[in-house]
Amino acid sequence: MAEKDQACSSASSCSRESCEGCPSKDKGPQSFRVDQNAFSNIKHVIGVVSGKGGVGKSLVTASLANALAKTGASVGILDADITGPSIPKMYGLTGPADALDENQILPELTANGIKVMSLNLIMPDPEQAVVWRGPIIAGVVKQFWTDVVWGELDYLLVDMPPGTGDVPLTVFQSLPVDGIFIVTSPQDLVRMIVAKAVNMAKLMNVPVLGVIENYSFLKCPDCGRKIDVFGKSRIEEIAKEMGIAFAGQIPIEPGYAEMSDEGRFAEVDNGYIAQAMELLRGI
Repeated sequence: MAEKDQACSSASSCSRESCEGCPSKDKGPQSFRVDQNAFSNIKHVIGVVSGKGGVGKSLVTASLANALAKTGASVGILDADITGPSIPKMYGLTGPADALDENQILPELTANGIKVMSLNLIMPDPEQAVVWRGPIIAGVVKQFWTDVVWGELDYLLVDMPPGTGDVPLTVFQSLPVDGIFIVTSPQDLVRMIVAKAVNMAKLMNVPVLGVIENYSFLKCPDCGRKIDVFGKSRIEEIAKEMGIAFAGQIPIEPGYAEMSDEGRFAEVDNGYIAQAMELLRGI
């Protein structure tokens, strides 16, 4: 009976008077944060998100990581795109990742010194389809935070799957995210897609550092003229409307795709993300 008295009133009987005596009243909002690995010390966590797939989010993540590493910062990439991981392939990493024990996994190291953890580095067959439900996928992402020995990092970039589902929610709730970059492309649905990502960030109280447009244009190899393959960009106008920073445009660059396919993305120096880098320095 005493146990029943201590339980919170049901929705049908709850009133202001009954809630005043509720033992949970003064506890504040519940925190879902999980502790990082005991051997990790990560200063800044930056998410890279997109409202839809196929916009080059992993390219942006890897470009930012390369640029940060070039400044002398210690950088890691947590590949949270569990069902479609591409970061290891871009850097020529094959695994399997080493482990000190079942709760101490060591990240792989790229040619330019970036620490990487991805499901493809611990699966026996990287081409095996991952047919898992959302809660299991979200649990793996949390383990990449709690069980991976990241060591001392200035920046951990989290490459998230597209959309506003389980994984972005898990990252926003469980990790101390300092801010996110939203990646998009110049198409008619851009405003709606960017708005979805912005609104989710606002709901989760996560700062939006800026929006980056990928596939913005193609440079003619003969005359250098810009060709708007997907139509004229409105990204600066959209960013201004939404009150978020415009963080740059990246053209269609066949060389980047070639370096990714060959596992040599560590050699890429993407100068088109200079504005995003400036925004990063401000956190």
